[in-house]
Amino acid sequence: MKNDIDTKTLLNVYEQIQKHGEQTEKGKLYQGLYAYSDIDGYTVYIEGSGVLLRFGFHNTYHLDYQSDKNKEDFMNKVLSIAHQD
Repeated sequence: MKNDIDTKTLLNVYEQIQKHGEQTEKGKLYQGLYAYSDIDGYTVYIEGSGVLLRFGFHNTYHLDYQSDKNKEDFMNKVLSIAHQD
């Protein structure tokens, strides 16, 4: 998946999850999505619905998923959070 999601939207969703989410061992959990970062903070992750999104250096991201259904569910959650507030 390349350039399907605006990077500003991804950062906004990450921040919304951090702001409104419940702390877990994995990271903050909000509306079925986890958000966390690596130790140095250069790479952030959004995970849920069988999808792992890595967002990092030079505003690039990569999605790992097994099926299009997983990707669709994940994207619906991301867009739902993006349209809040």
